[in-house]
Amino acid sequence: MIVTKRALDRRTFLRGVGGAVALPLLDSMVPAFGSPAPITRIAFCYTPNGIIMRDWTPQAEGASFEFTKTLQPLEPYRDKLLVLTGLEHHNGESLGDGAGDHARAGATWLTGIHPKKTQGADIQNGISADQILANEIGHQTPLPSIELGLEDVRMVGNCDSGYSCAYSNTLAWRNPTTPLPYETNPRAVFERLFGDGDTTDAQARATRSRENRSLLDFVTADASRLNASLGASDRRKMADYLDSVREVERRIQKTEAQNSSSAAIPSIDRPDGIPPTFEEHIQLMYDLMTIAFQADLTRVITLMYSREGGNRTYASIGVPDAHHGLSHHMNDPAKMAKLELIDHHHVDMFSKFLGKLNSAKDGDGTLLDHSMIVYGSSLSDSNRHLHDNLPVLLTGGGSGKLRPGRHLVYPKPTPMTNLYMTMLDMVGVHEEKIGDSTGQLAYLSDV
Repeated sequence: MIVTKRALDRRTFLRGVGGAVALPLLDSMVPAFGSPAPITRIAFCYTPNGIIMRDWTPQAEGASFEFTKTLQPLEPYRDKLLVLTGLEHHNGESLGDGAGDHARAGATWLTGIHPKKTQGADIQNGISADQILANEIGHQTPLPSIELGLEDVRMVGNCDSGYSCAYSNTLAWRNPTTPLPYETNPRAVFERLFGDGDTTDAQARATRSRENRSLLDFVTADASRLNASLGASDRRKMADYLDSVREVERRIQKTEAQNSSSAAIPSIDRPDGIPPTFEEHIQLMYDLMTIAFQADLTRVITLMYSREGGNRTYASIGVPDAHHGLSHHMNDPAKMAKLELIDHHHVDMFSKFLGKLNSAKDGDGTLLDHSMIVYGSSLSDSNRHLHDNLPVLLTGGGSGKLRPGRHLVYPKPTPMTNLYMTMLDMVGVHEEKIGDSTGQLAYLSDV
């Protein structure tokens, strides 16, 4: 990873990372003696402010469950998903800290840690499951992870009853004191993935790759000439700098090795910026996520529909009211009906993402077959700010390690972090503990 203040400038870095784009697994890459082990991609998609659970939770358990009103858009992917009921985030509860459930919801979803109540710089949480993955498998791809969002989060200071905005504004934590901001601009995401060109066209990528090579050769040669005249302290700084340059070079080499075939990933032009509507915005982000997985640029992605406590409105579906305000519905049927429309709309957008993954060939299956995608929220009943019985979907086939097509109900208390322990174990990342986990989550791959 590039060290702050010792790295190449941002534009050079973007060109270095994105100069040569990797390719999906192609038939020509498969050796004659059989198929290689499939690559498993993992994503975490978060919807804020809880769910109207009566329209989420299926009545029946097992494979015979019927899709509820909210989950109905996912019915075409019945055999590619698990509905998980009964999981909880105990550390999202007050535990003596008073109000602040939205901040704790965002902070705990991928960490399972009770965040320190502070609005200052002394924030304290835990490393998130996505970053544990990035640390362990991120070296296999040009980008260890990508953090995405759909709502501006430039707010700082106190965002929820004495909790720092940092807790509400992201899902990803590099370590207990370092939250990772998400990117909302699809143009910036495109540049991070593919460099500063205008397209993913193969010939254009090859030209940029040659330019990046020349740039890195120049930087390395120039630094070597300068190094002879430096003192011991500056030599150490220069060594760190060159380590950063070599990391960029490693990523270029990685993508060049994957790019040896003449075939190309699906063509996509660089976006102009943030689209005017939520629907266009999220579908463009899902397009970028799909192509990032297909090109094996990263295997770990987080996406926040909005910050926890966010107040987006949804006029396109007849809901001009602010989301967070509606979530405190006080059992008002009119407000609950509007929330149900939002819940359904969010799931519908997610179902389109599953459709993209399911249509993308990947080895002997599809990207969806070779993925594990978690969708859900860290609150169930938003009116009462409940952190148990959470709405959770686990979609995809996990490269054959999951047995989807079922509704599984777990006894209380079952930590949500047990799910992450099991998912990480399935991709060879064996953690002793994640947050408040108590072990593996049963029945994901068997009866």
